[in-house]
Amino acid sequence: MQMRPTLNWVPDGDLPPAVSDWTPVADLLGRGGVLVLSGAGISTESGIPDYRGKGGSLSRHTPMTYQEFTSDPRARRRYWARSHLGWRVFGRARPNAGHRAVAAFARHGLLSGLITQNVDGLHQAAGSEDVVELHGSLDRVRCLTCGTVEPRGALAVRLTEANPGFAPVAAGINPDGDADLTDAQVGDFHVVPCTVCGGVLKPDVVFFGEPVPPQRVEQCRELVRGAASLLVLGSSLTVMSGLRFVRQAARAGTPVVIVNRDATRGDREARTRVALPLGQTLTEVADRLGVEVDQAEPVPHRGEHH
Repeated sequence: MQMRPTLNWVPDGDLPPAVSDWTPVADLLGRGGVLVLSGAGISTESGIPDYRGKGGSLSRHTPMTYQEFTSDPRARRRYWARSHLGWRVFGRARPNAGHRAVAAFARHGLLSGLITQNVDGLHQAAGSEDVVELHGSLDRVRCLTCGTVEPRGALAVRLTEANPGFAPVAAGINPDGDADLTDAQVGDFHVVPCTVCGGVLKPDVVFFGEPVPPQRVEQCRELVRGAASLLVLGSSLTVMSGLRFVRQAARAGTPVVIVNRDATRGDREARTRVALPLGQTLTEVADRLGVEVDQAEPVPHRGEHH
């Protein structure tokens, strides 16, 4: 059954007012057992735009859907040209203060788990471990025919060899690693097949309109069941893949706090929404709790290994 992707959400009626005080975040983390659910907003300070915030990529870009990718060879060519260029740009992104603070909270035993909707690998680059990548990761690709998994760096080498001189200037980069290119810039970009069976390759990420693997959903539900509280960082919760966990926590009476500057689809289920910048907020909370956050380091990101 095909799913219609939810790209935008408009509030139905008034939402609870947000606060501009990070005390609710410090209170949750101070008690420990916090499950973090992060979205694209935590990576904006690393230079990767989010989807729906001010200047978000959906204002200029419609993401590739699973149905379009699997059914249209021209769409796949366009996707791989844009993604190949975007992969190079993605590699220059570095974890920001928000990513580093989340990793520090985990090291100090304050977190029960970390689920991210992001596919950029920046939580791991900041030192977070056991990250559940709800929507997969751009650092690997999978054959839709035989299931073979190939490192993204190896595919990048093959795409570079198949498209010598391909270096258009993109208008921007999107949260899914897709660079903004015109059809003329895409040109006759050559897509390479699976090295095992010659089948179609797809990044190992969940596209819009594609369901999250059931076993991954259940893994996340189990984390919600075991958490003392749920802290949502930088997600509009527009798509059900993340919103369902907020609703699950709320039904169970588990406190939910959201840090997001704009209104979210989960505001009614949350105890409160903190409308403050993520990096600054989490750094100040860490200071209040006596948690030492690593300073920025030139950590190699997986996108550079191609």
